[in-house]
Amino acid sequence: MTSSAPAADPTTRVQLRPRYEGSNICTWIGFKHVNYLVEEAVYDHARQHGFPPGELFERYGLGVDLTDLDTKILTALHIDDVVTATVRRLPAQDGGGLRLGVELTVERSGETVKAVAAKATVHLRSDPRGHAVAEPPAELVGLTVDRLGAGAAPVPLEPGTDPLEQLTAGRNAFGWAWRMPYFYCHFTERVQMSGYLRQMEEVVDLFLADRGVSIKTLLDEQDWIPVVPHSRITLLDEALMEETLYTVYTVENVFKRLTYTARMDAYVLRDGVLVPTATGRITHGWAVIENRRDWSLVDFDDRLTDALTGKAGKALGRGRA
Repeated sequence: MTSSAPAADPTTRVQLRPRYEGSNICTWIGFKHVNYLVEEAVYDHARQHGFPPGELFERYGLGVDLTDLDTKILTALHIDDVVTATVRRLPAQDGGGLRLGVELTVERSGETVKAVAAKATVHLRSDPRGHAVAEPPAELVGLTVDRLGAGAAPVPLEPGTDPLEQLTAGRNAFGWAWRMPYFYCHFTERVQMSGYLRQMEEVVDLFLADRGVSIKTLLDEQDWIPVVPHSRITLLDEALMEETLYTVYTVENVFKRLTYTARMDAYVLRDGVLVPTATGRITHGWAVIENRRDWSLVDFDDRLTDALTGKAGKALGRGRA
């Protein structure tokens, strides 16, 4: 990774490469790792302006947290791409935090092509664990919070009811319960944005398998792969290490057999109440693999359409605990 902008310039640039882990089908990079590039550009922006995330935590007890990440993928990234990330500051909005615009570009046939356009919101979370820290610079005070999240109304759990059964009842939805491992967390205890990106990626995979149109099934039978033009995740509260996260994936709209949009909602159960911790949306299309480098979008067939609209003739799944 190389940086190329002076710290005095409010706009920063950095060159990045996608991680090999994100090259799952042919050499294309999945949406999760595209978002990882956006995250890295944000953290580099902080470093170039004199506030490395490590130093902020170690010296001032402040954790750098992405609390909203809205990413549009305009062209596919490949494993060997050198991506130039440009980060600009955006006007503040309700909810506070530092808002940043992130643009990722790549070179294609000698021309610079915009591959990704994203917006991110950053908060500094004051660490509660009691070790001595220095007083943070005055310019950081407005970004500092004692708890993350935009807030959302809790959902009382009906006595004797399984949380996922209540959350998915009467909806074209799929639910998944899983204990949050330490490697989805950071700053010692909290689930981080990349943890929710993993949740979003996996709940899609489980939903499609539950509906009989798993990714491997469509790969083997039709050479089709899912593609993601848009994703967004917003933190609503904090989920902690080793809490059970109840993730609900709800299909909202199928557009002309070209794309579908689904909502992801995540909850933790505390004192008989389901507390929303994150919400997000993801848009999917499908493409046929043409060769080892190229693909093209296809219309949904009846099998896929019926699965997405809840007409697959199967009971709604709960996922795995």
